Amino acid sequence: MVMASLTQLLADGGSSGHMDWGDGGWWMLMFWGPILFIGLTGLVAWFIRSTQGPGAGGRSGAHRDDPLDGARRILAERYARGELDSDEYQERVERLG
Repeated sequence: MVMASLTQLLADGGSSGHMDWGDGGWWMLMFWGPILFIGLTGLVAWFIRSTQGPGAGGRSGAHRDDPLDGARRILAERYARGELDSDEYQERVERLG
């Protein structure tokens, strides 16, 4: 069945009443081609950025994965909220290194 359809299509010269390049298909390709290309490029960029996880914005992996940075950040937040006084904050930061 598929072979018969393909044979008939080739025998008809590809003209089966559908829009071909001569009936405006070229203009549709020129219009939708760049839009499709830009859309697919944006989709790929979005996918790559979304799979890298939070905090991946331009920092190297060594700094992003350093557990001491997280500990220092938590200490700074606790100090800012008033949970730690200055001496206790300095002591804990010095212990972290």
